[in-house]
Amino acid sequence: MTLHWVDYAIVLIPFLIVLVVSWSTQRYMKSVADFMSASRCAGRYLVCTASGEAGFGAISAVAIFEYITKAGFAIGWWNTLSAPVGLLITLTGFVVYRYRETRAMTLAQFFEIRYSRGFRVFAGIMAWVSGIVNYGIFPAVGARFFVSYCGLPQSVPLFGNPVPTFAVLMFVFIGFALFLTLMGGQLTIMVSDALEGLLSGVLYVVVAVALLCLFDWREISEAMSSVPKGQSMLDPFDTAAATDFNIWYVLIGIFSMIYNQMAWQGGHAFRSSAANPHEAKMGNILGSWRGVARGVMITLLGICAFTYMTHPDFASGAAAVNAQLQTIDSAQIQNQMRAPVAIAHLLPIGVKGAFAAIMFFAMIACDGSYMHSWGSIFIQDVILPFRKKPFTPKQHIRLLRWSIAGVGVFAFFFGLFFHQTDYILMFFAITGAIFLGGSGCAILGGLYWKRGTTAAAWAGMITGSSLAVGVIMLQQVWTQIHPWLTRVAAQILGPGARDYLLAHAAKFPVNGQVMYFCAMLAAVVVYVVVSLLTCRAPFNMDRMLHRGKYALEGASPETAKRRFTWGSLMGFDREFTRGDKLISASLFAWSMFWFAVFVVMTLWYLLRPWPLHVWSTYWHINQVVVPLLIGIVTTVWFTWGGTRDLIRLFRVLPTVKRDARDDGTVAGHRNLDETPETEKA
Repeated sequence: MTLHWVDYAIVLIPFLIVLVVSWSTQRYMKSVADFMSASRCAGRYLVCTASGEAGFGAISAVAIFEYITKAGFAIGWWNTLSAPVGLLITLTGFVVYRYRETRAMTLAQFFEIRYSRGFRVFAGIMAWVSGIVNYGIFPAVGARFFVSYCGLPQSVPLFGNPVPTFAVLMFVFIGFALFLTLMGGQLTIMVSDALEGLLSGVLYVVVAVALLCLFDWREISEAMSSVPKGQSMLDPFDTAAATDFNIWYVLIGIFSMIYNQMAWQGGHAFRSSAANPHEAKMGNILGSWRGVARGVMITLLGICAFTYMTHPDFASGAAAVNAQLQTIDSAQIQNQMRAPVAIAHLLPIGVKGAFAAIMFFAMIACDGSYMHSWGSIFIQDVILPFRKKPFTPKQHIRLLRWSIAGVGVFAFFFGLFFHQTDYILMFFAITGAIFLGGSGCAILGGLYWKRGTTAAAWAGMITGSSLAVGVIMLQQVWTQIHPWLTRVAAQILGPGARDYLLAHAAKFPVNGQVMYFCAMLAAVVVYVVVSLLTCRAPFNMDRMLHRGKYALEGASPETAKRRFTWGSLMGFDREFTRGDKLISASLFAWSMFWFAVFVVMTLWYLLRPWPLHVWSTYWHINQVVVPLLIGIVTTVWFTWGGTRDLIRLFRVLPTVKRDARDDGTVAGHRNLDETPETEKA
């Protein structure tokens, strides 16, 4: 089982187009602000399309396949609980708007403006460590996907010795991503990711329609109905035996959605690349619509792979998939690659190439964006604050490029040697918690609470991060310390503790998501208590946000405080045009409609439960038919909007006024190009 030449052509021809257009950005990359924030001149569709493509790597698809084939549709029912929360966050521009008002290029730069230089460096180190460890498995998972999907051998001879094929592909893919990233930094990333996103948008619909032609819903429903009681993939009220992806996983995710809004720094440059705060806010709102087509495609791929592997009608195909999986040594990797291999077997020529192109674009976009993020954070937030004499733009950009290349080298060796023992999403949760466990309180407190203090930021970050790092260490050495720990527990706590530990000999008993929640909660409590104890004077929020007498020339007027209205609930302010209001109102109405359906059907089911075939029909409508129809419309919509913004970008770039002092340096809690001395000059 290998890809046909037609499939390879579908991947390579669009990628060559992306390379040619991206190459043209080089002549516009003239300053640190260009390299870091694309000169802050991107429109909403450009921000939305590029950041959406970069935020969805090949590893994300593999992680979702693990999630869907384990939990099915049932977990999606409880995910609806997040709809009102996510809606308010998106429509109000929560965190996104205020962060863009600060004009910071990185989150840690904001931390120096709000707290102190020492905290900026500390937060930068924590973000960098958390980021590169989290990113470390991205290239490996993406390379393994293509080895399995393309039916390549597990090893190839190199200089007379067998070398893992995924290692060779890792080297090639990281090289591609580095080439695009080093060419022009965020400016090139913005253009290449937007082009890849526009091309992928059309392919999402192609793959989704093909799957509906290949599989009958009856087959899908029968396969998903065949799981044991208590682990239902259709009935959300029959999931008591689900251990990882359950309602608690969802509730913790909702809390994290609020607490860590915009805290994760993968792709951070997109947040400072918008032309103004309003465009950043609208790009965030539009992202909810753009994700519909991709969501239905990924969902269909996951459930069709599950059906292919479990339904009797596809027994011969499932046997071929299992035979291919047996060539993989690791049981964890076998499970991880089960869906990708099944998808490769079930898709026809052409469609198989379309999905390969989607995954290739997603991987290159995500890898480039992440390497840019972690490499630039190291220079901007760890090296730059110690620099007494400013770098020249040429020196600064050279250092950024070397640092970004270093992240790529680290990811190659980390992915080569790291032994993965948990689901990808669980790995994300705990490695992300190294930074996210404590950063959320510093962000929310810094942007919205004038009495938050530097001491509180330090205490909250250290508390959350320490808990997370401790769990990572336990997970990695659990099998080695388990025998000793069992003996000690039996002596001190008795046979009950011993029996509990014996039942969890192979794996640490608490998953990464739960420990992530514990780290966040502890950090919040510590931040609030320490702030109340140490605050001596409120912080000048207007100066940080450039409001009132501190407003910059040409800035949008500050939104006046007003009484509650339906418009305010949907995020409307003075900058909203009639079209903006229509976009936000439609998203509000759509999300609240399905939340109302959730409430009514939950109450109905509790009073009078219905059989599985009713759930099957509901999921068919809710997760497939309706999203696919909307996805077709939004694909046309965003293709037009993204193309328009790309053309505008190339028209604006020659006219951008560049300031060499706009390089991320902070002086007196203000960006260097905004200090009184600079304004006077």
